[in-house]
Amino acid sequence: MTVADPGIDAALEAMQRAYAPYSHFRVGAALVSRDGAVFMGCNVENSSYPAGICAERSALSAAVVAGAREFVRVVVATEATDPTPPCGLCRQALVEFAPDLEVISVTSDGKRAAWRLGNLLPAPFTPESLAHR
Repeated sequence: MTVADPGIDAALEAMQRAYAPYSHFRVGAALVSRDGAVFMGCNVENSSYPAGICAERSALSAAVVAGAREFVRVVVATEATDPTPPCGLCRQALVEFAPDLEVISVTSDGKRAAWRLGNLLPAPFTPESLAHR
């Protein structure tokens, strides 16, 4: 018997809602807070490409609006052949809140990979980087 994973289920559901008419690369994300709440996000593209937002930052925005600030895991879902980690911009946004975040990537056909955010972004720019000397 397989136990359902709310983070994976939410990321796959969010992926189905993505707006990706240009890249056709739909991405869903589920950010899990320390208290177990799950915040969904999807990529939303725009004809002015820089105006789009990635799924991971979309989920992070939803979480912050809800008052969450501590996270333990992010699940990223795509239809890619292989599991896809977050892009560099999303890694940087996530490290602000959870430097040791567990990152899970799943594909719609069931492949899975896992990393720690610190391994994906080994030398992040952090709030401590802003310290005046």
